[in-house]
This record gives sequence, structure tokens and C-alpha cells, in this order.
Amino acid sequence: MSTDSDCLFCGIVAGDVPGTRVAEDEATYAFMDINPATPGHLLVVPKRHSADLLEIDPADLSAVTLAAQRIAAVARAELGADGVNLLNCCGADAWQTVFHFHLHVIPRYADDTMTPPWRPGAGGDADAVRATGARLAAALEPGGSSSER
Repeated sequence: MSTDSDCLFCGIVAGDVPGTRVAEDEATYAFMDINPATPGHLLVVPKRHSADLLEIDPADLSAVTLAAQRIAAVARAELGADGVNLLNCCGADAWQTVFHFHLHVIPRYADDTMTPPWRPGAGGDADAVRATGARLAAALEPGGSSSER
């Protein structure tokens, strides 16, 4: 497994840093968030270090997502949650504070006080939405301009 000796989450996975383990398999490790947004808030990480969503190996991303799905279902049933948020932050400007890919599994309750930074609203400028969609679609086509695929 590739690890980063300066990475907090690599330290938790290795057992060198304290953490409350919830689940573990060959590729993933899940542990409680020490600053929970709601009761039951936890993190699922790949055991192999990758800084963020743009760096993670596709197999590790799949494993983390599937583990988060399984854990979310258990958290919802066991904790009586009314819903669940899965959250990933990629980059400092997107609120990423630990640079080891992770998914937050956040059980949601009808009476919780967690307020996400964005709420769906009345909609954006339809022309701008279509133009941005067309630009992204073109970049994703074979031979498109995107350097990230």
C-alpha cells in the first residue's frame, strides 16, 4: 500500500494515530469523524494514499464508494436517520482540509441543524447552464480539449 508519512488519515489507517474504526476491508477503512456534523458522521478512505478525487485510482474510488453505500444504509437503519449525505471536497477552495481522498458519510435527521453551504434554489441562467454543459460535453468527447479523463 502506498502511504504518506505526513498524512493524518494514513496514520489513522496504520493505527499510529487514534481513531474510532467502524469498518475495514482490503481496500478501505472507515472511521468516525472527530468533529461530527451530525450523530454518526464518519469518513471512508482508501487504504492506499491519494490526495483527492482527481488523483485516486478508479478501483480505489469504486471501493470507497461501495463501502460508503453499505455503511450509509447501516447508519440510516441503526441510527434512525431520515437520510444520508455523501460529501467529498476536492481542493482547498472546495473545503478539503486533509489531503487524502475521503467520503464523508453524514446521517441526516429531520431535526438536525447541519446546513450545507449550498441549497438547490430557483435555478440558474438557462443559457449559461446550456453553454457550460456544451463546453464540458465537447471536452469529454474523444479528441476534446480536456486534459483530465
